Amino acid sequence: MRPDSVHARDLTPGQTRASLAIIAGLFFIFGFVSWANAILIPYFKIGCELSHFEAYLVTFAFYISYLLFSWPAAGLLRRTGFKRGMMIGFWVMSAGALLFIPAALARAYPVFLGGLFTLGAGLAILQTAANPYVTVLGPQASAARRISLMGIANKGAGILAPVLFAAVVLRVTDTSLFAALPTMEPAAKAAALDELIRRVVTPYAWVAGVLVVLGLLVRRSPLPEIDTDHESPAVAEANAGRTSVLQFPQLVLGALGIFLHVGTQTIAVDTIIGYAETMGIPLAAAKILPGCVLASMILGYVLGLALIPRFVTQVTALRACTILGVVGTLGVLFAPGQLTVLGLTADTSLWCLTLLGLSNSLTWAGIWPLALDGLGRFTKTGASLMIMGLCGNALIPLGYGGLADRFGAQGGYWILLPCYLYLTYYAVSGHKKRAW
Repeated sequence: MRPDSVHARDLTPGQTRASLAIIAGLFFIFGFVSWANAILIPYFKIGCELSHFEAYLVTFAFYISYLLFSWPAAGLLRRTGFKRGMMIGFWVMSAGALLFIPAALARAYPVFLGGLFTLGAGLAILQTAANPYVTVLGPQASAARRISLMGIANKGAGILAPVLFAAVVLRVTDTSLFAALPTMEPAAKAAALDELIRRVVTPYAWVAGVLVVLGLLVRRSPLPEIDTDHESPAVAEANAGRTSVLQFPQLVLGALGIFLHVGTQTIAVDTIIGYAETMGIPLAAAKILPGCVLASMILGYVLGLALIPRFVTQVTALRACTILGVVGTLGVLFAPGQLTVLGLTADTSLWCLTLLGLSNSLTWAGIWPLALDGLGRFTKTGASLMIMGLCGNALIPLGYGGLADRFGAQGGYWILLPCYLYLTYYAVSGHKKRAW
């Protein structure tokens, strides 16, 4: 325990509310940066002339850094504390945003991927700090409720990010430009693509500056240093013979659950524009669809805030969401006919894909408290293992991209079914394991 840290139970109600408000602001920033990928994927696919698989390297580069940096992030936070560690995380993200400038000037996709990787590295530090912080900032039985509040902030930013990004970098004339690109002369095409891709320079320069300022603000904020590794005498006795987080089955199985969950969530948000385009819906109209997925997630979070733990337990909510994910995936694969929603006429399967946001809403909130339950002094390291699971965002969408290239955009969604089946297993019985 750091000398300047306190136990969550020692905070006043006012301090607890202020802490939650600050962390909710951080989750808003996480969401804004992360969910901009939903529009970056089709944008880079056109601007850098990529295949489906190559385009989904956006999510791979962004989230594989979680696998590489989450474990070192836990050590960094132990040495620096939450606030200094978060400041470093924001500054690392700022460096990643700055890399977009030379990448755009040279239309160099590998440099864009380097910028995304660096952004993800900074977020790995921030997420490793923020998630266990929220989990211990109150009773364990209502942890899913607090995480749902963070989810509203995160996904609310996710609704805004693609729309604002599209408003900044896309123009009304782009639809005709995209249609004309295949027939352009090579020199004219290169010039048009250079102009298109350089539109990211100004917004990402602003993002870099804002992230530097946010790092300074969080360092000077009244956010207290919470001892997330506190354990009761009973927990200390139960963990007396344990030397590694890998000795906690509920944690390891939960980290695998996070790996699969975030992959399914990212597929639903980041592929929906491309799937809509296969139905003849142009990018300018399809840009609202990631927001529809995230809006259904927010609906789930609101239900969680209203119902947990007074009317349903967080375990029951988790089970309902995972089962709904299985049903929704079958709808994406097999639902017949067309529906018109928000002025868009599309296959029913597209709207089933948007409803997967509801099934994903309380899954993260449900897994975290179950996985960290009883870890005591292993909590920070356990949280870093959970954050490493976010590399599912990197790998599972690539699997979708490979399947989509081979079997079509709809056939790629078969990858979701085994993911939701495993999550249902964890919700029903996997989280109860306390020994291998």
